[in-house]
Amino acid sequence: MASRKTQRKKHTSSRTSSRKASSKTPKPKELTAGEWFERLVVLQARLRAPNGCPWDREQTHATLRTYLIEEAYEVLDAMKSGDDAKFANEMGDLLLQVVFHSQIAAEEGRFTVADVIREVHEKMVRRHPHVFGEKRAKDAAEVLRNWEQIKAQERQEYGQIEKKEQRKSLLDGVPRGLPATMEGLQLTRKASRAGFDWDNAHGVFEKLREEFTELRRATDEKDAAKIEEEMGDLLFAVINLARFLQVDPEIALKSANAKFARRFREMERMSEENGQAFADVARAEKESLWEAAKRGERQAVKSGAAGK
Repeated sequence: MASRKTQRKKHTSSRTSSRKASSKTPKPKELTAGEWFERLVVLQARLRAPNGCPWDREQTHATLRTYLIEEAYEVLDAMKSGDDAKFANEMGDLLLQVVFHSQIAAEEGRFTVADVIREVHEKMVRRHPHVFGEKRAKDAAEVLRNWEQIKAQERQEYGQIEKKEQRKSLLDGVPRGLPATMEGLQLTRKASRAGFDWDNAHGVFEKLREEFTELRRATDEKDAAKIEEEMGDLLFAVINLARFLQVDPEIALKSANAKFARRFREMERMSEENGQAFADVARAEKESLWEAAKRGERQAVKSGAAGK
């Protein structure tokens, strides 16, 4: 009898434990990066489908150009903010642009997102022979030189030089559609890798002084064409200095633009607090407001650093 009771108790306990275990919510499976990417590709195809989103269906490569550039800059802003959640979010928006353009191309039978991934994977293997092949590179500078040589070989193999009789140049491959600062940066980088560069920053500063003097001379002569030419030379020298100092001129200028906008808005706010529209403030007082905005910004930075 005692034995049967014990058995029933064990059986009952076993069923109770089973029910308790089954009542727990199963932990959801964590998807891999590849699985999430496949979901994103399917999602974008769904948005472009006949019963999908009217806005997505209307888009073309041309209409999406602005968004591609905007998303890239928003990634840079998020990176600078130090907010990892925002950074990841903006990186996702940029990734979506790649998927979007690939979906449009796939619909036209030109290429798919799988082609895009395969191409960049194969390219990275080709351009890292010191990792995936027998070639060796002693430092980063040699890696970059090898990279440029491999790119030049690829252009020849894939027929990317416009005319066979055209003279080959180490500057080939810099896209003409780049913003001027980015184009200048790439041109000076390629020239530097070919050994055409200053020995130190002092030479670049001297070049800046020379270009500034020539611009002043053209200004005194009131020669509009010469002024534009010399201004271009001065800006190119600034970009070259940025490259030499390992600063991206586009990012540096974007940061300077943002700083100016912050300080200008602060001047407007202070003017409004004083009961006066900024446009009506005297020039001398505007200068004072500018200095006050600068001091306030610096003090805020110091306070923030002290609070960490």
